Amino acid sequence: MEAALVILVVALALGFDYTNGFHDAANAIATSVSTRALTPRIALVMAAVMNFVGAMLGTTVAETIATSIVDLQEASNHSALLVIVCGLVGAIVWNLITWWFGLPSSSTHALIGGLVGAGLAASLGVYWGAVFDKVVVPMVVSPVVGFTLAFFLMVGVLWLLRNAAPARTQRRFRFAQTFSAAAMALGHGLQDAQKTMGVIYLALLTVGWADADEGIPLWVKVSAAAAISAGTYSGGWRIMRTLGRKIIEVDPARGFVAESVSATVLYVMAMGLHAPVSTTHTVTSAIMGVGATKRASAVRWGVAKNIATAWVLTIPAAALVAALVTLALSPLIG
Repeated sequence: MEAALVILVVALALGFDYTNGFHDAANAIATSVSTRALTPRIALVMAAVMNFVGAMLGTTVAETIATSIVDLQEASNHSALLVIVCGLVGAIVWNLITWWFGLPSSSTHALIGGLVGAGLAASLGVYWGAVFDKVVVPMVVSPVVGFTLAFFLMVGVLWLLRNAAPARTQRRFRFAQTFSAAAMALGHGLQDAQKTMGVIYLALLTVGWADADEGIPLWVKVSAAAAISAGTYSGGWRIMRTLGRKIIEVDPARGFVAESVSATVLYVMAMGLHAPVSTTHTVTSAIMGVGATKRASAVRWGVAKNIATAWVLTIPAAALVAALVTLALSPLIG
């Protein structure tokens, strides 16, 4: 029975990873596609490849997910695995809902909310201190940092190039976007694929199929990287339209700055602070930041408000779905 549950966890986790890929494909390539720096298909291939590479570069975020969200030690192996299953169901359901409505919500926070909701419904402990320090604080800080850095960097770029020929400058930034979009996709893999690794690793640790001293098995890394890359390649056109066109009309210079700032924040959070931040929050706030340098009215704040609402609702909504599934399965969980 435990073996079947582990297989179910792995399947659901990779399914979540796939939805994460197509849900968040827009994060890396929406601005590059909207400015015609890259064609949609080339952008998706590049993003899928860089997602895979990024996923293989580290495991610190995965270890945070596996050890710092829900305390499964007090539960039996059977109950712990079912809680993980319910957490994944909550995350997948919220991902699909927000994808359907074209809202760039956070797959990261959907997963964390799902685990927390399932853990609470099963009367398990939640590491609230770690959730606050490594989830809530970065959730607030990363969009603020993304908006602020993007705004001031864009102001600096505009000042430096104030006398440059506009057409030539935009052509150069359009070329530069190839590299900034690749950097963004690498950061997305570094952050988001690791979260799936963390869930699978958590299940393996629960049943003793992995050794905490040896770290995450290679097959887990490769399968998570492949799943998010496949999801990215399948595209997320609904959300891509929101990020690429509905918030602001992005030009190549602003697209390059937004992507560069977002990638930097993702790298610092993953490799420096080991914090599972949302790529969606980071890139969306950066796009708003560069857009605000035109004028405040250049940002479509009504769309931004809808996105912010989805951000706020993500953790509790995913937690609620996971909790309801957990309660429905409570006779099995015990």
